[in-house]
Amino acid sequence: MAELCVHDVAVTLAQRDVLRGASLRVMSRELVVLLGPNGAGKTMLLRAVLGLVNRRRGSVRLDGDDPALLSAAERARRLSYLPQSRPLAWPLRVRDMVALGRFAHGASPERLGNEDAAAVERALVACDLQRLADRPCDTLSGGELCRAHMARAMAGEASILLADEPTEALDPLHQHQVLSLIRAYADAGNGALVVLHEAALAARFADRLAWMRDGRIVADGPPDQTLTPERMAEVYDVRATVRRIAEDWVVAVTGPA
Repeated sequence: MAELCVHDVAVTLAQRDVLRGASLRVMSRELVVLLGPNGAGKTMLLRAVLGLVNRRRGSVRLDGDDPALLSAAERARRLSYLPQSRPLAWPLRVRDMVALGRFAHGASPERLGNEDAAAVERALVACDLQRLADRPCDTLSGGELCRAHMARAMAGEASILLADEPTEALDPLHQHQVLSLIRAYADAGNGALVVLHEAALAARFADRLAWMRDGRIVADGPPDQTLTPERMAEVYDVRATVRRIAEDWVVAVTGPA
């Protein structure tokens, strides 16, 4: 069982404290969503987990190991990262882009072993991309391209997935499709830590919501315990109404707090 533990992590960049002591835990079969306003430190927390920024204090442990001290290949085998910016450098076929997720395992799109090919195929099936596998990525719609990036991340079969705003600029249907993919990834025995802005969408899929403000996690718990009008005011400085209808949530912002 995988376990990612972040304890009291602080990061200072350009003489500004961007993380001020953040603590969080993600276990196998958990989908944890980071919520908070712009500049709260959500992306920086993911980068600190990956060892891409120096920590001023605190610790990060993945099954007891500090990701920052692992080789790049070992870290990629154990932590899969879907960044906020995902530019296409050249028009790869979908299958070849997904195969890049096996790079940390020593594979390349031109040289896939049986295990690598099977992992790529599983990712294509999971993301419903079989019929698009031979299409150039630059011919895909926004939703299709997002699923292709998700498949690339999943092909590495890391125990923890980190995803930074994977639903950005997607319509509601594709937002739900992408979150359903991440939910299935966690249900299959992995962990997922995802940055989102839509509180209602997060509550629909997440096991826990971790609320960030000013570089700290100010609340962490199940949606029915933490998604409240008071929390929306504390974190986002807005007045909001919150309702739950079966498995769905409705969050209506009515103005500044």
